[in-house]
Amino acid sequence: MSKSTDLYLKAKKIIPGGTQLLSKRPEMFLPDLWPAYYSKAKGCEVWDLDGNKYIDMSYMGIGSCTIGYADDDIDNAVIDALKRGNMCTLNVPEEVELAELLCKLHPWADMVRFCRTGGEACAIAIRIARAYSKRDIVLFGGYHGWSDWYLASNIEDETNLDKAHLSGLEPNGVPQALRGTSIPFYYNDTEKFKELIEKYKGKIGAVIIESVRNKDPEKEFSNTLRELCTKYNIPLVIDEVSAGFRIAVGGAHLKHGIEPDISIFAKGMSNGYPMAAIIGKKNIMEASQNSFISSTYWTDRIGPAAALATIKKMINNNVYLHLIEKGLKIKAIWQELSAKHNIKLNYGGMEPVPHFGFAYNNPLVLKTLFTQLMLDRGFLASNAVYASFAHKDEHIDKYKIAVDESFGIISLAINQNNAESLLKGPVCHSGFQRLT
Repeated sequence: MSKSTDLYLKAKKIIPGGTQLLSKRPEMFLPDLWPAYYSKAKGCEVWDLDGNKYIDMSYMGIGSCTIGYADDDIDNAVIDALKRGNMCTLNVPEEVELAELLCKLHPWADMVRFCRTGGEACAIAIRIARAYSKRDIVLFGGYHGWSDWYLASNIEDETNLDKAHLSGLEPNGVPQALRGTSIPFYYNDTEKFKELIEKYKGKIGAVIIESVRNKDPEKEFSNTLRELCTKYNIPLVIDEVSAGFRIAVGGAHLKHGIEPDISIFAKGMSNGYPMAAIIGKKNIMEASQNSFISSTYWTDRIGPAAALATIKKMINNNVYLHLIEKGLKIKAIWQELSAKHNIKLNYGGMEPVPHFGFAYNNPLVLKTLFTQLMLDRGFLASNAVYASFAHKDEHIDKYKIAVDESFGIISLAINQNNAESLLKGPVCHSGFQRLT
């Protein structure tokens, strides 16, 4: 057994679920064989506890390290912040500088609140929107974290999130009194959104949607969101936790010409250091003064210092263009090699975050086999890649060679119908399945 496997077995006895994040569970990748822990990471390279070195062509810190692991410029800014004291009775001036920068990048926004995680930011945005509107119901499209307001949708119908967004989200522990307060709608389904606005007219406290995910917003859809939210004085919240800074400097909504009332940022804006922001129009953001939204560690110095260094590096280096270029190159590799080996794949994701699926009746088996074969070749790999500024052509060229070899084996296994027999351990878990 590897040191990582041994430690993970110990962790599962004292940490429910083994880890704090579902997306980091080894069972999601390669049960019993995935190196669950790292000793160090730099750029897009990772070393496990046994000293094995991998190139990360998978999640790059679950999408949080847009620049790359242990980036010198950002780490030096954080080290400087630590030397000057991370926490104090007084406030850090960096948060004012960061608020000014975010408003400059988003001219529609006037005010900013900070926290440290995407889930917190979504919860705060909904609290502010409800405080402003003095109404309870939330219409939402996409994934917005673990909070009660979101999971409450599955109290009304346990398949609500399965049908529209993510499967496997159970509302255990969410107050039953929240039944009927969160209503889902499909991305780009203009007519359904109109129906919900009409049905719950006068009761809707917020509309929240991801700026982009697998599809860009259609003009009619985004225009309808804005028009109806303005007409009925409903705060429109755009969630940029996943997309923010990957498609444009700032939010993807800037590229697509959508003006929100509130927007949310987190991973992607501070390169792996905890930081999140809720930005918005003054008349709506000031409603937070009439609600209790407060936490000690939202005032630390590391978060704003890391975010300022990250965003400035993104601006100076046009990082989003690099992410898009590498994402498209990776997708092209999949397309070329799947055709070469006669493997049927389907594709999705934003340009900087492409993903594929095996179009067969045993996709999880084939996904597990792909991860196993790539791990043997020195890559952390699954069926999705978060492109980072640390990914260079040399890494992608090596990745292509490994994918070519792995697809060749998978193609033969498909033809011989023996893919599962090639696995060294169990099939990976499906976890949450995003449908839109």
